[in-house]
Amino acid sequence: MCLAIPAKVIKIEGNRAEVDMGGIRRSINITLTPDVEVGKYVIVHAGYAINILDEEEAEETLKLLEELGEVY
Repeated sequence: MCLAIPAKVIKIEGNRAEVDMGGIRRSINITLTPDVEVGKYVIVHAGYAINILDEEEAEETLKLLEELGEVY
């Protein structure tokens, strides 16, 4: 089973971004989401941002994952 996780973009450098995933910071590739900006949320799968999310949707998804005990 594959799981894509919402993450908040902290910093962007070229085609890479540093994101926060529940307190864990990772470097991801943002080639597939060229319009993403710092402060926005993305869905991360296999080290790539695959879609941009609005903040409300991202936070709701994170809350549901936490409730299921599947976050991080």
